[in-house]
Amino acid sequence: MVGRSVKLVLTCLLLVSAFSVGPVFAKGPPDANDFSTISIAEMPVQGAQTYRLIMSGGPFPYEKDGVVFGNRERLLPAKSRGYYHEYTVATPGSSHRATRRIVCGGAVKAPDICYYTADHYASFRRIAP
Repeated sequence: MVGRSVKLVLTCLLLVSAFSVGPVFAKGPPDANDFSTISIAEMPVQGAQTYRLIMSGGPFPYEKDGVVFGNRERLLPAKSRGYYHEYTVATPGSSHRATRRIVCGGAVKAPDICYYTADHYASFRRIAP
């Protein structure tokens, strides 16, 4: 009898949590206008340097700069695979790539749009040149 009661309680909890969370994109996937903006002047100096390198086509200091960004977090507008590329923004005092990135969409040498993240893809701000 106790086992059945536990199952019933767990089933109820699962149902309540499933209906209370709601869909991830209640209003649909984000578009470019859903983001706050950051100007080049507001970014860290290293971010402005990375942005200039992106716009000039490199060369880039990190081996992974320019690789395809998969947008697995689905925080950026949905695009086909290969649309987004990521670039490292150096972090002073860090011996590795750390958490700051610029992710750009469109042609590699002439991106349509770029986003800055200081928290390893947990949030993005659209770069307003």
